[in-house]
This record gives sequence, structure tokens and C-alpha cells, in this order.
Amino acid sequence: MAHATVQDLEIDSLQSLAQAQVGCDFRIRALEGPGCEQLRHLGFCETLQVRKLAGGRNLICSVCGTRLAVSSALAEQVIVSPVTP
Repeated sequence: MAHATVQDLEIDSLQSLAQAQVGCDFRIRALEGPGCEQLRHLGFCETLQVRKLAGGRNLICSVCGTRLAVSSALAEQVIVSPVTP
């Protein structure tokens, strides 16, 4: 029986910010898509921690103590993984 490595488990837990659960903390793993350069200018970058505050057509998240509204289409381009306590 094969044992899952930490890296395997981390890859399995990746999801888009749009799919992520509201009220949870996530770490940004990748920005993939046409709007990502704009996100980087706003402070989104790999390894940054983000909390999803509200979902819907436009979602609200907290990054570095600042609330930011992001369209669900743009949030699909932000790949995150859960932050473990």
C-alpha cells in the first residue's frame, strides 16, 4: 500500500478561490490567466495568505488587512490551498 506524501496531499487540496469555502484562510499557490497581472499589482501573489469573506458573483476577500472585491471569473484564476493551523 502506497503512502501519500505531504506534497501529494497538498496538490489534492488545490482549488480556485471561487470554489473555496467562505470564512476560511487560504494560501495563494498560483495565479493563472489573463487578469493575473492586475491581481499582482493589487497585492495578490504566490505564498500570500488570503481569507474569503463572501462569495457570489463578486467575492470579497481579505488580503494583508485590506478587503478586496474580485469577480468570480477572476477568482477562478487564483489557485489556493487551505492554511493548516
